Amino acid sequence: MNLDSWKSQMRKGAAEFAVLSALREGELYGVELVARLTGADSVGLSEGTVYPLLRRLQSDGRLQARWEVNDNAPPRKYYSLTPAGRRAVEGMAAFWSEFETQLNLIVRA
Repeated sequence: MNLDSWKSQMRKGAAEFAVLSALREGELYGVELVARLTGADSVGLSEGTVYPLLRRLQSDGRLQARWEVNDNAPPRKYYSLTPAGRRAVEGMAAFWSEFETQLNLIVRA
């Protein structure tokens, strides 16, 4: 068994939940969102995974994006949850809680 491959599959499976969860408290601009998901204290997603996922979630209607232009800085693209995105992440969080509980019963047995 290749442990690195297993870890990669776990990250891919949780990527959508991680992106939507990161936006539960409010909008974030792209670079900030990517840093949360790809940094040392994160779930270890890559930029190459996050940006296509953001585009897909936006086209699926779960995220919305807006550009903010400031005279003193480059434009920033901000992402936030749509009502459909909020419903999706709430459902995922409920499932995750139950899944985690059940898995811990097995793992710690």
